[in-house]
Amino acid sequence: MNFKMVLVANRVALFVVYFWFGLLKVIGLSPATGLVTDLAHATLPFVEADKFIVLFGIFECLVGLMWLWPKLAKMAFWFTIFHLITTFLPTIFLPDAAWNQFFTPSLVGQYIIKNLVILASIFTLYFASEQSRLNTRI
Repeated sequence: MNFKMVLVANRVALFVVYFWFGLLKVIGLSPATGLVTDLAHATLPFVEADKFIVLFGIFECLVGLMWLWPKLAKMAFWFTIFHLITTFLPTIFLPDAAWNQFFTPSLVGQYIIKNLVILASIFTLYFASEQSRLNTRI
């Protein structure tokens, strides 16, 4: 497998995760609904949680779609960084949901920590995209 295939595999994986999980929020079947509702109440009390979940799901679907087009990598990168920051918030605002005890994440906490893999993937795609852009300028 060459490096271009690795990049395609990363793009497709990001698309699947973001689009699938976002779509589950939009159609009201996400297992994260309770957590997102609690987080919305803790951080955005002026926003209706039901509407926020649907809008957040649409945002996730769009981020997933953006990863399929290399020209959108820079925008997708920054939107994903924003998304990863928001998904980290339960460790601070809902510690009982994220941690069983010190240094022992709950299932929710493990779900959040696995986002480090997504972070590594998007950095790979971002820097590969930037390198490609720079090479075409020369």
